[in-house]
Amino acid sequence: MQRFILRWAINAAALYIAVGTGWISGIRAENTTWWGILILALIFGAVNALVRPLLKFVTCPLILLTLGLFTLAINTGMFVLTGWVGTFFNTGFAIEAPWPSWEYVWIAFLGGLVVGIASALLTMVLRDELRPRRA
Repeated sequence: MQRFILRWAINAAALYIAVGTGWISGIRAENTTWWGILILALIFGAVNALVRPLLKFVTCPLILLTLGLFTLAINTGMFVLTGWVGTFFNTGFAIEAPWPSWEYVWIAFLGGLVVGIASALLTMVLRDELRPRRA
């Protein structure tokens, strides 16, 4: 349970960096309070836990062919899906670009990239706390 809460907090911090700080123009976040970010992190975690493993399994040949670079496209898709589900639950998070357009994809790519890098860095810092304890 402690690992779940820590992973959730890492996702929330990474999403706050990407969404709440305003670094990426084109991402609208009306509710940047910690409760809003935690709810968005819960949605992001659910999307990543349910959809991402299936998507990585299906696209495994592409991931191998591109030496892992296709994972960036999967991150973009997860960010877009989080935005759509977040809009459905009225979290105030949206990508402000017409769909479908290259601008929308570019903003989602940058958002997914920032979330991925921030999450990886925070996971590296908190690596010892995320390891399972042996009895």
